Amino acid sequence: MDAPGAALERAHHHAEAWLASLEERPVPASVDTDEIVRRLGDLPDEPTPSAEVVDLLAAACEPGLVAIPSGRFFGMVIGGCLPAALGADWLTSAWDQNTGLRALTPAAAAVEEVAGRWVLDLLGLPSESAVGFVTGATMANFTCLAAARDTVLERSGHDVRRGLVGGPPVRVLVGAERHPSVDLPLRFLGLGDPHVVPADERGRIVADALASALEQGEGPTIVVLQAGNIHSGAFDPFAECIAAAREHDAWVHVDGAFGLWAAASPRWADDVRGLAHADSWATDAHKTLNVPYDCGLAVVRDRDALTSSMAMHGDYLIEATGDPQERVPELSRRGRGFASWAALRSLGRGGVVAMVERFAAHARAFAEGAAEIPGVEVLNEVEFTQVCLAFGDDQRTRAVAAALLEDGTTWMSGSRWHDRAIVRISVSNWSTTDDDVRRSLDALRRAAAAV
Repeated sequence: MDAPGAALERAHHHAEAWLASLEERPVPASVDTDEIVRRLGDLPDEPTPSAEVVDLLAAACEPGLVAIPSGRFFGMVIGGCLPAALGADWLTSAWDQNTGLRALTPAAAAVEEVAGRWVLDLLGLPSESAVGFVTGATMANFTCLAAARDTVLERSGHDVRRGLVGGPPVRVLVGAERHPSVDLPLRFLGLGDPHVVPADERGRIVADALASALEQGEGPTIVVLQAGNIHSGAFDPFAECIAAAREHDAWVHVDGAFGLWAAASPRWADDVRGLAHADSWATDAHKTLNVPYDCGLAVVRDRDALTSSMAMHGDYLIEATGDPQERVPELSRRGRGFASWAALRSLGRGGVVAMVERFAAHARAFAEGAAEIPGVEVLNEVEFTQVCLAFGDDQRTRAVAAALLEDGTTWMSGSRWHDRAIVRISVSNWSTTDDDVRRSLDALRRAAAAV
């Protein structure tokens, strides 16, 4: 094989060209998946020089790229990538460290320990907690809920290492508007569908209804709360819910994929009151912290509980107490901590707070600007970074969403909330400016007028 220098040079060229295009290029892709498949071609019989491969890949894929790193992408809840985090992620691939064992890759283990400690400090979570770096919010929920399942079963006298058969059923209580990334891990863990507790008009679990549900059942119990409703951005009433859960010896887990970062700012002190008294927390650094993909954070107050659920052993492993593999479901994985450390170090405490507050300010600007467009209804009070809009009936709202994509200036997701079709705006990118908000609102006006 040829040396990597030429391929890296071409990759750098294409990366810079891509980033430079974001200011003016349309946000949606210009071709579909089938066209990209055609462009990528068939497997050749003979080797291809690495620099040529990089050029071919860039040429084939560029038209099919969505400008997600753009300051005008507001779909899903997807963050951008801070410059320091991007640079660190390039080094992560070049360094090629397998982050599982302290003795094997001490640098990778060290940055995870430091970045994890910084996250706990920023979010006001218990300093003794263990932090595992996983792929994303779904696996962060899985990791925390595995520790929860094993712990509540152990309290009831059942050792999960014998399997779930023969053990008492585990009740999992969730709000009616929890994210599906909670339900999926429950199936992975053999716990099945959760028991659903009513939510209020803002999507928050009703504390009295949770207390009643806890009273009506018995046995091993897990309560899942939410920091940041996917539509309203609202936070569950943590203090009241956790107090009720404690009366029943239930484990409390908080799904905070994007909203957990509100705890970094005094602005949301009332919203997150009691949050730190839970047993575990999940978030995704790619969202609000703006590091590259593949960086969820699973935080568990009881280090031993997480180690008991996650650690694996092998005669060939050079094991030590505190190995990264004790905190995640994987043994072989990339060094996820490098980019997280770089993002935190580049921002500092004040920079993290300013970025989170800026996201919320942009969301409020969207709500205020959209409210001035004829026929637009803002469906939620902006509590964090989410804005939900309706344009009359469902048919017209969907038509506006389609017209927005056709316009290409911005990307806003279609969704459904309170049994209505909506256009949802999620502000999560460090690079979004006031001008991006203005241009996107102009596009929204054009789309509304067109239909």
